[in-house]
Amino acid sequence: MPQEDLPGLDLDKLRGYLDEQVPGLVTGPLTGEIIQGGRSNLTYIVGDGSTRWVLRRPPLGHVLPTAHDMGREHRVISALKPTRVPVPGTIGLCQDTGVIGAPFYVMEFVAGKPYRSADELEPLGAQRTRAIADRLVDTLVDLHAVDPAAVGLADFGRPEGFLERQLRRWKKQLDSSRSRDLDGIDRLHDRLARAIPVSGPPAIVHGDYRLDNVLVEDDRIAAVLDWEMSTLGDPLTDLALLVAYAEREKINLEVVSNVSSAPGYPATDEVVARYASGSSRDISDLNWYVGLALFKLAVILEGIYYRFSHGQTVGAGFEQIGAAVVPLIRLGNETLKDS
Repeated sequence: MPQEDLPGLDLDKLRGYLDEQVPGLVTGPLTGEIIQGGRSNLTYIVGDGSTRWVLRRPPLGHVLPTAHDMGREHRVISALKPTRVPVPGTIGLCQDTGVIGAPFYVMEFVAGKPYRSADELEPLGAQRTRAIADRLVDTLVDLHAVDPAAVGLADFGRPEGFLERQLRRWKKQLDSSRSRDLDGIDRLHDRLARAIPVSGPPAIVHGDYRLDNVLVEDDRIAAVLDWEMSTLGDPLTDLALLVAYAEREKINLEVVSNVSSAPGYPATDEVVARYASGSSRDISDLNWYVGLALFKLAVILEGIYYRFSHGQTVGAGFEQIGAAVVPLIRLGNETLKDS
């Protein structure tokens, strides 16, 4: 890709930085391509003709540093590299915005595919899909088994009051994007607030754990990616998000990942049972966590719809996102009825 078509990354300045910090790493002219954009951090593949690496930086334009903290991502990936959790090796972190205009880090390129839909999984067949889903759950168990202090992450977050802060955060986000009546949203929030469970032992929480945030190679989890929401907290929030994505099938929500509808993908109760068996964690309050996950998804989608309805976002499919919010709220309230 020509340099002028690579927004947010100056390859010449990157080459100069890498030559200075890691002499001998790059042996030829650098080329690059952007592989992810939009609301998340930007991801590029760069290479010198013989080796490829991955570079991550915040989105273009003004962003809050706390929301796109490159040092935080680099730190957790580096800490997890010696563990059973598969992550790319890190090459370096640059906090100097004078190099490419923003902080960034470089990590190893890991071969693999992020499966984003049931259509992508279906050609694999039911047996392979089941194996991939089981390994996805087992990798989550491995992540939550890591002792944060043992890998230098004892101060990576504040586990005390984690669930209360999560609920306050997403309520604040909701209030900042209210532009229409959302039937049941306040009832869902209030029910969650009245019944916050007591968390078990804290763990490293990924924050957005799902199949399309990992790379799969030869039916194994080759790398867990997208650590921008990671922290120390209640690990059941990760499990609940997996469940919430699967439960979206009850409302035919096409704007959320539908991998769980692929032939061979285990049912929700099987996913939960596998996690519970592998982790030995108490999941008796899981419905509350799923309710929180559905509240979070509803707030995120409403925020996207709000920006679209105010002319701050362009593209196709945003009306569908807006129509998905109330069904998510309804599913959240129905989930809490069984608590």
